[in-house]
Amino acid sequence: MRNNFYYIIFTCVMLSLLSVTFVSGASVEWITIDGAIGPVSAEYISDGIERAEDAEAECLVIEMDTPGGLMKSMRMICKDILAARVPVVVYVSPSGSRAGSAGVFITLAAHIAAMAPGTNIGAAHPVGLGGQGASDSSEVMEQKVTNDAVAFVRTLAETRGRNADWAEKSVRESASITETEALELNVIDYIASSPDSLLAVIDGDTIHLEGKDVVLATKDAEINIVPMNWRLKLLSFLADPNIAYILLLLGIYGIFFELYNPGAIFPGVVGGVCLILAFFSLQLLPVNLAGILLIVLAMIFFLLEIKIASYGLLSIGGVISFLLGSLMLFDVSITGVKVSLSVIIPATLFTALFFLFAVGMGIRAQRRKVTTGREGLIGEIGEVVIPLTPAGTILLHGELWKAVASSPIEKDKEVRVVTVDHLKLTVEPI
Repeated sequence: MRNNFYYIIFTCVMLSLLSVTFVSGASVEWITIDGAIGPVSAEYISDGIERAEDAEAECLVIEMDTPGGLMKSMRMICKDILAARVPVVVYVSPSGSRAGSAGVFITLAAHIAAMAPGTNIGAAHPVGLGGQGASDSSEVMEQKVTNDAVAFVRTLAETRGRNADWAEKSVRESASITETEALELNVIDYIASSPDSLLAVIDGDTIHLEGKDVVLATKDAEINIVPMNWRLKLLSFLADPNIAYILLLLGIYGIFFELYNPGAIFPGVVGGVCLILAFFSLQLLPVNLAGILLIVLAMIFFLLEIKIASYGLLSIGGVISFLLGSLMLFDVSITGVKVSLSVIIPATLFTALFFLFAVGMGIRAQRRKVTTGREGLIGEIGEVVIPLTPAGTILLHGELWKAVASSPIEKDKEVRVVTVDHLKLTVEPI
């Protein structure tokens, strides 16, 4: 009996230890940034940090491949990383990836920075003000932005004990280096070829966090990959420059079609929805006002071509304006992304054809002489059957009509209808 009691106690203790071991197993939160840094990326990373803190994870790994992005979003991400209550690891991966522009700041802000073989980092010069002209004011403003970026990147590098001189060089001279050079220059901490090797190499690292040292235990940690939720995926989809561009054009087509065909309803509804979505997308991207103005100017040229005989000059101007506006619609220097030429060229041709043929045919149809009803009789030619003295009867479209003329007209003479008053026609001799 006593042996059975000890056996039960031993079993309970072992089960308890196993349950504690299972519950307290180390885990690592893993998120992926692939593309330009913007508001969606900032919210995704902020949510990832909060989730890792709530889960008491060993660390949060941000796998990153970015050409750069918006300065405002980058600063928000860096602030979240610096204030995080969990170690943050930035991993530039897979091979062929880069941490360009804003990606340099985010990498330097991380507690641990690592890169995969065949990757590069650098070119962090803020060139958003480039192309505004060579005026003194724009040069002074660009210098201010550059100096501010230099101060910020040096602060990040010095906070994490990394090479602040190279960080400054990356901003001022757009310096870019490979992963091996980055490791030699103390820009990153490790080179890791895979997620497992990354977790193995950072295992045992000590991170100073909230006034205390935290030792990472990541070697056998479970990787919890956290994808974007449906809302962020939708926002990311809308933030695609190609999608924003297509939505803008569909909105313009729909509104114009509704204006020239009142009562169609469907084109107006679709156009309105597309315009609203396009405006939302444009808020997420660095829009160039000159690009939008050139596209609007192109629409005006196409409409004037329909009404004014310019012998094709307005059409050519419209095509050139639309093409240039499409190319300039987004500031490529800020995000490194742009509308694809495979989208711009078909859109330009379709827009030119749409306005020159579709809308043009609609306007010509509205100007065309009415051929039905009372108005359709005006200007028609008839033959006098009963002499008009001044009233009589004429034959028109195989029908006999009462008619009146200002002067007598003999039988078998041709007359032209001037006005229609109920069932009586006023005619004039030809």
